[in-house]
Amino acid sequence: MIERRPFADLGGADHGWLKAKHHFSFADYYDPKRMGWGGLRVWNDDTIAPGTGFPPHPHADMEIITYVRDGAITHRDSMGNSGRTEAGDVQVMSAGSGIRHSEYNLEDAATRIFQIWIMPTARGGKPSWGARPFPKADRSGRFVTLASGLAKDDEALPIRADARVLGATLKAGERVSLTLDPARHAYLVPASGALEVGGVRIEARDGAAITDVAEVEIVALEDAEVVLVDAA
Repeated sequence: MIERRPFADLGGADHGWLKAKHHFSFADYYDPKRMGWGGLRVWNDDTIAPGTGFPPHPHADMEIITYVRDGAITHRDSMGNSGRTEAGDVQVMSAGSGIRHSEYNLEDAATRIFQIWIMPTARGGKPSWGARPFPKADRSGRFVTLASGLAKDDEALPIRADARVLGATLKAGERVSLTLDPARHAYLVPASGALEVGGVRIEARDGAAITDVAEVEIVALEDAEVVLVDAA
C-alpha cells in the first residue's frame, strides 16, 4: 500500500515567524486518522523567519530528528550542548527523562527544516544530542542512513528507536530500489523535486505512506532530495 498525502491537504499553522505544515496531528491540528505512522509520530515541515526560533522548552521520551533543507538551525540545551546545523545536515536529540532546548534561525534568510519525532523503544534514560554533516554528493543516486536505532547502522547518528532515517539525492531519470519489511511503516517526503514511488506520483513536500510492500522502486521525475523514515 502506497498512499499519497498531498502537501496542500496537510494541516498547519502560520505564526508569522513560523510557517508550519503537519503531516500528522500536532498542536492545534488534530486528525484522528493521522495520529502517526507506526513509530513515527510527527513530521513537521517548518519555515522559520530570520532572527527567530523556538525559545527554551521541554521534551521527554521522544527521539527528535531535524533535517535542515535550507539555511541553518542553532541548538542549545540544558545539558550544555550547542551547535549549528546547516542545510543537508542532520541533528538528533534523545529527550529521555527530560531536557530543555532552544532552536533558533540566526541566519539572514529563512531556514527550512523537517522536524521528525519517533517514539523511543523505552522511556527515560539520560538525554543526549548530536549532529553531523551528510554531504549530498555522498548520497547521490542512493539512500544513506542518516540516523538509526539499528545496530548495523553504526555510521549513522544514533537514536533510541526501532527506526532509521534515510536520505538520497536523485537526478531526473534516476531510479533506485529500496527493500522494505512489509510489516514495518515507511514514510517518504521529497524535500524538493517530483518522484514516482511504486508508480504513484509524489510531488515535492507531499508524503508517501508505505506499508505491506517488500520492495519499492523510486523514479526521479525531476532532480530530487528525498527523506524517508522506516519505523516499526
